[in-house]
Amino acid sequence: MWQYEKKLQYPVKITNPNPKYAQIIISQYGGPDGELGASMRYLSQRYSMPYDELKGILTDIGTEELAHMEMISAMVYQLTRNLSKDEIVKSGFDKYFVDHTTGVYPIAASSLPWRAEYIGVKGDVLTDLHEDLAAEQKARTTYDNLLRLIDDPDVRDPLKFLREREIVHYQRFGEGLRLATDRLNSKNFYACNPSFDKNCGK
Repeated sequence: MWQYEKKLQYPVKITNPNPKYAQIIISQYGGPDGELGASMRYLSQRYSMPYDELKGILTDIGTEELAHMEMISAMVYQLTRNLSKDEIVKSGFDKYFVDHTTGVYPIAASSLPWRAEYIGVKGDVLTDLHEDLAAEQKARTTYDNLLRLIDDPDVRDPLKFLREREIVHYQRFGEGLRLATDRLNSKNFYACNPSFDKNCGK
């Protein structure tokens, strides 16, 4: 059960609308390495995790990713508010505008809509944790790329916060992987799995 605190995890206060920035930042909402996919990945993986500590990590981080999705949505909204027709056309925002006006829609910067295949849920402790570690690094790289392209300090500030959180999540998943490998029987690693192969280790 979640309790919703009605404020952003980190403030988003963008003074100058900029639809060009909105068109690339939206990738961290609906893109392949965005916050929507991250939240769905972790909140789905937790059900098959055998250890309470790992379920807790996945629930904590998955919940925080929902908060990050909210921040990205706020950024996209603030960057596209009160645009004139000329600003929409000149910025190249017209194609998005035709389909969604200035509504926040889960889409990548490359214009592909969000897809369920962006999330990896395998039901195997090691596979899912390695997926999570890679996902956090891919998200961090996306934030790096956004920061390379964006000059506005009002936009950069929350992006820097979000980038830092990807690093923290990566560290927490690393801790989870160490916990899992300490607890798994050594026979579970790749060569055979005694849960479905009775001849394992014989």
